Amino acid sequence: MGGVAVDVDAGGVKAPDGGWGWAVLAGCFVITGFSYAFPKAVSVFFKELIREFEVGYSDTAWISSILLAMLYGTGPLCSVLVNRFGCRPVMMVGGLFASLGMILGSFATSIIHIYLTTGVITGLGLALNFQPSLIMLNRYFSEKRPLANGLSAAGSPVALCCLSPLGQVLQYQYGWRGGFLILGGLLLNCCVCGALMKPLVDPKKAQIKEQDHSKDPSSEEKTKRKLLDFSVFKDRGFVIYTVAASIMVLGLFVPPVFVVSYAKELGNEDTKSALLLTILGFIDIFARPTCGVIAGLKWVRPRCVYLFSFAMIFNGITDLVGSQAKDYPSLVVFCIFFGISYGMVGALQFEVLMTIVGTEKFSSAIGLVLLMEAIAVLVGPPGAGRLLDATKNYMSVFLLAGSEVVLSAVVLATCNFLFIKKTPDVKVEDITVTEDSKACSRSAEGGDGEEEKGEEKVEEVRPKSVMVNSQEVERFLKEPQPNGSMAASPETCL
Repeated sequence: MGGVAVDVDAGGVKAPDGGWGWAVLAGCFVITGFSYAFPKAVSVFFKELIREFEVGYSDTAWISSILLAMLYGTGPLCSVLVNRFGCRPVMMVGGLFASLGMILGSFATSIIHIYLTTGVITGLGLALNFQPSLIMLNRYFSEKRPLANGLSAAGSPVALCCLSPLGQVLQYQYGWRGGFLILGGLLLNCCVCGALMKPLVDPKKAQIKEQDHSKDPSSEEKTKRKLLDFSVFKDRGFVIYTVAASIMVLGLFVPPVFVVSYAKELGNEDTKSALLLTILGFIDIFARPTCGVIAGLKWVRPRCVYLFSFAMIFNGITDLVGSQAKDYPSLVVFCIFFGISYGMVGALQFEVLMTIVGTEKFSSAIGLVLLMEAIAVLVGPPGAGRLLDATKNYMSVFLLAGSEVVLSAVVLATCNFLFIKKTPDVKVEDITVTEDSKACSRSAEGGDGEEEKGEEKVEEVRPKSVMVNSQEVERFLKEPQPNGSMAASPETCL
């Protein structure tokens, strides 16, 4: 790798909670916007593609489906690459892939070419940017992480509000081929965002590794990190979260897909119906950072999983109530409340996962979670579409979506309450209590005459969270002591 700092050991570095982290947050904001908004933004070119290649709307809809499938389904691959090469190189290569796919798509001669270029290549590029950006955000923020997650998640509605009008302008001015070419150039900004992801490397660990490698060249192989850590499945909290998130995704994305068609079914104009998504997105922009601020409060953050459950219940009940809408004003109210609840879910979903698995295992955990969600994404909206074809009633679609989201909230909250035991956060490194160490503590208290008092003192002052430098303890134990005894002066013990 030459001079590139691989950030696979950044788990032991204290998060700066600011500084260069704000630049990382800005990059994550842009990447999140591209990743979630781009599959929806390319839909403005569908009419031109239908006319160009003489295909149906369902054929062009596969472009967005493939983009989303690549974004979610390649999660384990992204985890392996990040654990092997680090976040920055993976993101910069992903930016090149995302841009290359759109540029090659502008020269397509069939819809299959669009699937392979815009769908597969661009989708893979966005996936290689999205997951590493979240990993870096988790490493740079700890105390302020809920706020950082809320701000970065706001990139999705902001980008959607910008990319959709931009796509329409580009299509009108340059046609769909010129629009694809310009958007491909725009996606090169992913490389810029990747360059912002400065790795966090513990200088002490780096120095120790260099010394160990100089002594034993094979030590690098012994300390090699797992490329994909499946041990996260031993964590009950992770399993509960994965099951609940998969159920949630079945219904979470259904209402935004069908609300415009629902409004048209009620007899509203196309422009008036499309305005509903603008309202939803505008509310979503403010809901995500606001929820991040709330989640960061001292009395809320330890119970963040229950706030996430509340957000899902809020979203599901909104779907259930919205299914009874019979006119345009009621759909506007539905979109306002759905935007609030949808923004809360978006701001909290990765914050809760980070809290459950921690920094070191997050890179593997998010890849496995996204893979499970990819299956649900491919099943959810098409399943709702089949239900609509069978019943010819939008109410049944919204009822199904709401029920699925509410069920996921019940699973998450109930299982977390019943099966997750709260344990104090104790971090102890290489602590060995022996009779010699007790003797050392007693000598600091005043000698053998106060033996019992010294032992009681050890028990009383021992904190729950202790950080001990194992190298200093080992060096002290190896030093020769007078008369072969481990007794020492108070200064030496300290």
